Amino acid sequence: MTYFARTALLFDNNCLNSLIRLQCVSKARVSTSCWKYNSKTFDEKVENQTINRLKEPEPFKNYAKQSENLNHFANTGALVVVKKEEEYTLPHPIWSKGEAEEVEVTHRKPVGLTDNLAYLTVSAMRLGFDIFSGYKVQLRLGTLDERAVLTRCIFLETVAGVPGFAAGMIRHLHSLRKMERDHGWIHTLIEEAENERMHLMTFLQLRHPGPFFRGSVILTQLVFTAAFSLAYVVSPHFCHRFVGYLEEQAVVTYSDILQKMDEGKLPMWSRLPAPEIAAKYWKLEEGAMMRDVILAIRADEAHHRVVNHTLGDMDLKHKNPFGPGE
Repeated sequence: MTYFARTALLFDNNCLNSLIRLQCVSKARVSTSCWKYNSKTFDEKVENQTINRLKEPEPFKNYAKQSENLNHFANTGALVVVKKEEEYTLPHPIWSKGEAEEVEVTHRKPVGLTDNLAYLTVSAMRLGFDIFSGYKVQLRLGTLDERAVLTRCIFLETVAGVPGFAAGMIRHLHSLRKMERDHGWIHTLIEEAENERMHLMTFLQLRHPGPFFRGSVILTQLVFTAAFSLAYVVSPHFCHRFVGYLEEQAVVTYSDILQKMDEGKLPMWSRLPAPEIAAKYWKLEEGAMMRDVILAIRADEAHHRVVNHTLGDMDLKHKNPFGPGE
């Protein structure tokens, strides 16, 4: 190959390499420019879309606007109204007519020191309350009427709602403190407390207590809650047996009320329709009467009797055999 030929070939190669380098640099610049543009656009989008709801003058307004297809965010011009049949109550048993009618007065014979102490405590409390409230005198004179029965039921239910909640709270705190599972006891205890409170809410539809009565309830609640909580810390078995015997007496009380209604000694209650709150809570049949309400309440008390005697027999770390609403 001649000198001129080699020179021409070398020149062509150099030109080709220069063109390649020029194209690479151009592409790199274009790529860098695009990256800078995309990055800037992305930052702007993020800045526009990120909303600090705590600093907005009208928090959640944009979110609500974007969610108008949801019923609870729809701009209908009216407040959302909760339906009356929706109740914020825990699961609880719904008794059939047959179950409620077949409840019987039963008694678990005390065995051992703890059982006997629990039974004696309940017996002493009942005797003292019967004398103090004039219940025994009214029974003997035959002057027991609907007002006296209602007063007795309201006061007893304010007391009956304490043990389940106090025991549930103590077990809850114990679970947090020990960092251990509770195995379902808390749910049953709180459910029982709410059930007793619903008994109270039902009776309050028939009477609004005065200041003296309310003061007595407050004083009793302070003393009984403190005493029961301390007792549960010391001996949960005693407390569950105590509540079991207490529920036995509740079944006796409501069975006596039913008997008096059937004998015509409480005529106003015999003709009284079931309060609306009771009809919804126990899902009573249409046209239910006050007698049906007392039957349902007595069935609840009989159920609490079984639950607490069962829990009183169990090891505190065993699984609760009663599921939600059972």
